[in-house]
Amino acid sequence: MPILHKHLCRAAPLLVALTLAACGGSHHDDDGTPPPPPTVSQPPATAEVPPGASASVSGFIAYLVALLGAAADQLEPVDTSTLVAPVDDHAEPVSVN
Repeated sequence: MPILHKHLCRAAPLLVALTLAACGGSHHDDDGTPPPPPTVSQPPATAEVPPGASASVSGFIAYLVALLGAAADQLEPVDTSTLVAPVDDHAEPVSVN
């Protein structure tokens, strides 16, 4: 009987470990709803000049409107050395509100 007891004492921890490993939870939540898309935060208007600001008049105006709406006194200055105001000689003038 001591040999059987010895084998059971050795096998019991292995059996417990296998049982606990089999009961491990799954990270798969299948409630039918897809996960939400990741949010993309827009950098502040003074963080950088967007490429579209030099590409078209409407992009330039959109950048100026974003600058006007930003709390520029609380943000870092932006390097505008690469910004070239686009010109369109054939389009009608656009009002900036």
